[in-house]
Amino acid sequence: VQLQASGGGLVQPGGSLRLSCEATGMFFSIGSMNWYRQAPGKQRELVATIADDGTNYGDSVKGRFTISRDNAKDRAYLQMNNLKPDDTATYYCLAYVRYGAGSHYTREWGQGTLVTVSS
Repeated sequence: VQLQASGGGLVQPGGSLRLSCEATGMFFSIGSMNWYRQAPGKQRELVATIADDGTNYGDSVKGRFTISRDNAKDRAYLQMNNLKPDDTATYYCLAYVRYGAGSHYTREWGQGTLVTVSS
């Protein structure tokens, strides 16, 4: 599978962006889809997760970010509102992918998309 993340860019504080992650290629199914981010000099951190049993968010983005999914298109989205300078980071998509009906899930990372929040 290839995970293509897009939608990053430069936005002013208080603004909004919508990130998209599309899964393409050959695979059997996708379990959870996740967004992580990594700021310069910091560890990669979980931003949001969407799975069959619901969604989960990092504490720093709760109430501002919303993760959603279009299973028909094998896409996940991250709507980011009220952005802050601390949200500046490269955002990565992670999906748990099965390549066969009886196979286990494999972690697959996409390339990052840069989000810069600055006036």
